[in-house]
Amino acid sequence: MSKIFHRVFLLGAMAAALGGCEFWNRSVQDILNNPFKTASVREPAPLRMPSSVVVCRTKQCAPAKLSMSREYIYNSLLHLLDNNNRKKALVCQADAGTHACIENFVSLPITVGITPAYMYIDSVQITDVSIAKGNRSLNLIMNYNVTYNGQTPDCKPAKTLLYVKNVNNVVLEDSGYMCRMTAIGQTMIKTLFVIDYIDLDYGYIGGFYSVGLSGPAYGGGTGYMLIRLPNDAYPLRPELTSAAAPEISGNAGQAYINATTPQINTNNSASVNGNVQVFPINK
Repeated sequence: MSKIFHRVFLLGAMAAALGGCEFWNRSVQDILNNPFKTASVREPAPLRMPSSVVVCRTKQCAPAKLSMSREYIYNSLLHLLDNNNRKKALVCQADAGTHACIENFVSLPITVGITPAYMYIDSVQITDVSIAKGNRSLNLIMNYNVTYNGQTPDCKPAKTLLYVKNVNNVVLEDSGYMCRMTAIGQTMIKTLFVIDYIDLDYGYIGGFYSVGLSGPAYGGGTGYMLIRLPNDAYPLRPELTSAAAPEISGNAGQAYINATTPQINTNNSASVNGNVQVFPINK
């Protein structure tokens, strides 16, 4: 009996060594039924295109395809991003159904050299907004706040393109930006953000993201995130009209007229030319 137990123990140890940490995620019944089978790995939410983009305005939300055009979404995003130019926007992991933040950051499993780590993005700053040719896209410069294992690498700004193809296809993507996460080279980070939620009243943009790393640090992940901008999407209202003159009556009115009327010097030094007299005006 002891020999059989010893053999089962050795087989289990071999299976655990071959299966790694995934072996211990299984139940006891699964181990007894098939000791060499590893547990299934839970994959993150895949990147998918939304069936419709939901837009909220005047405290009401509805699918854009019901009552909005591509131009309206494009103009609204332009106003939203232009009002938040050079502002810091917060980034959070969110629920795709309720559009509520689950975490105050977005986390990605990566490998730095040979060390497993997690990369975090909790904010982004928009430093430039310009209109691209064709009036279908916006050129943005975005600075992501990237950290990993308590360290903040030196990252370059990301040249980003926001493309509005139609009311159901709004994509934000960059060409890749470099971060020095190790001492032996730089890592390229690429971001793809498929937008399915735009709140013009509170400045929220939500959608599915995919972030990938390549270089000395590699990895990435997908999920749903929310960008929270400090300002809303409505145009600013600058004061373009001049201020109205104050209402003046009585002695105060006469004092205002005397103060604003040029005084004429009637001394003898005035030049005379026929019936026309030129008097110097005191400023």
